[in-house]
Amino acid sequence: SAHVQIVSELMKVPGLADTNSATTAFIATIQLGTEAAVLLYFGKDIIRLVKAFFAGLFNKVARATADFKMALYVLIGSIPVGLAGLMFRHFIEDTVRNLWVISFTLIFFGLVLLVADRLGSKAKSVDQLTTKSAIGFGLGQMLSLIPGVSRSGASISFGLFAGFNRASAARFSFLIGIPAVLTSGLLQFSQSYPNLEQEALAGTVVATATSFVVGYLVIAGLLKYLAKGSFLPFVIWRVLVGLTLLVLLTLGVVAA
Repeated sequence: SAHVQIVSELMKVPGLADTNSATTAFIATIQLGTEAAVLLYFGKDIIRLVKAFFAGLFNKVARATADFKMALYVLIGSIPVGLAGLMFRHFIEDTVRNLWVISFTLIFFGLVLLVADRLGSKAKSVDQLTTKSAIGFGLGQMLSLIPGVSRSGASISFGLFAGFNRASAARFSFLIGIPAVLTSGLLQFSQSYPNLEQEALAGTVVATATSFVVGYLVIAGLLKYLAKGSFLPFVIWRVLVGLTLLVLLTLGVVAA
């Protein structure tokens, strides 16, 4: 989302660079494409978890299964960002959505990810989730309401600090993002759709479709890469983008 706002400012995309609220609505809407990719990639897992959850509501034995517990952890991990979003929505949309904020958060939370990747034991798998660790992932995701704090990056960092391996942290991060991002995207789309000009609407549709295709490829590639690779390339990218943005802001090339 930070990257979208940066590009919109650099390119002065019609309807995006005009207001912070418009940018927030656009970002939330195109993330529906990314979440559709998550739904497709994890489709079988999601169906299994949903079935297990509803079975557990009415059956004591079913509540003891690993799938029911996982479904419950996904819901628990989704709560912090939902509550914070409702409480601070207008502040997030109009106050902190600032390129100065984004430049610093890109750098700082990139370094947080680096430290988590280096210090985390990476001994736990997703099967070892607990209520406490699910809340930790959720608190990480909550921080992503601050522009420039990657949703997946922040929650993965919390997972790494808690001792989870890279692939497990990324997998659970994607799963807990589904309720929050879908709800946010659908709400923003329903509110902004009546006021969208034809040019902005067409661009939003194209961007959403693109985010779906790219999102699916990224998820598949990332999980495969994390089986052996580290987060260092992502850290380097975040720091470089953050530093570049700071220079552009200081020189007045872009406005905050």
